[in-house]
Amino acid sequence: MPTAKVGDINIYYEIYGKGEPLVLIYGYAGHSGLWFRQIPVLSKKYQVVAFDNRGVGRSDKPHTPYTMAMMAGDVAGLLDVVGVDAAHIFGISLGGMVAQHFALGYPQRVISLILGCTFCGGVHSIQPEPESMAALFDFERLKKMTHEEVTRQAIPFCYSQKFIEEHPDLIEQRVAKQLEYPTPGHGATRQAEAVMGHDTYELLPRIRLPTLVIAGDNDRLIPVENSRILASRIPKAELAIIRGAGHEFFIEDAEEVNKTILDFLGRHKKGKKL
Repeated sequence: MPTAKVGDINIYYEIYGKGEPLVLIYGYAGHSGLWFRQIPVLSKKYQVVAFDNRGVGRSDKPHTPYTMAMMAGDVAGLLDVVGVDAAHIFGISLGGMVAQHFALGYPQRVISLILGCTFCGGVHSIQPEPESMAALFDFERLKKMTHEEVTRQAIPFCYSQKFIEEHPDLIEQRVAKQLEYPTPGHGATRQAEAVMGHDTYELLPRIRLPTLVIAGDNDRLIPVENSRILASRIPKAELAIIRGAGHEFFIEDAEEVNKTILDFLGRHKKGKKL
């Protein structure tokens, strides 16, 4: 298993394909295996680096406070180990928050930035309905459930009902992938603390990088209005809305998402400027 020693932890990572580097940063309580609908396509044209954030998957899971700046530092340290000076950065949900902090802290290491189903945090963000919040963050309730129960109860909040009904095979594949490396309670809690401390609203205008903001318009966890806020705050950012898709839009409408991402990346090769 390839691991990189980064600061106080070991980070699990995998590299696929050749070309300009593209780093995939997954979201809250999930691991890199959940990029199963992106890696086979994106790695045909890019060198894809997928890894497990601290607290999940096969990376270390210290029971200490996490911050987004710390997790952005993990990305920088991983790139040092694998010998990548600058990369395209694609983060979704919590991973999109990490990506924002990475772009702010290490702009010289970002070729282009893709922010999926994420938000700026703080008082300027649009919060989901309480039922959605409970599905992910009611830890007293969740700790009484099995890993499979926790995963399955979140499905209605991650996908449109239409997708759930028409693609049970992909839902089962997603559940199985998650359960390969279940997230321990303390890993989820520590990542949730990092989410609660995230607030980039005032800093976003400093991101002067080619940026794509992308989300599904049926997102129950991070309402799509948050993507519009991000796009309005980042100079010259592009906004792509995936119609009918939920929070995990990249699984739900992978063909359209991959096409959109490849188009964006193709227009922002290393050295090109907005």
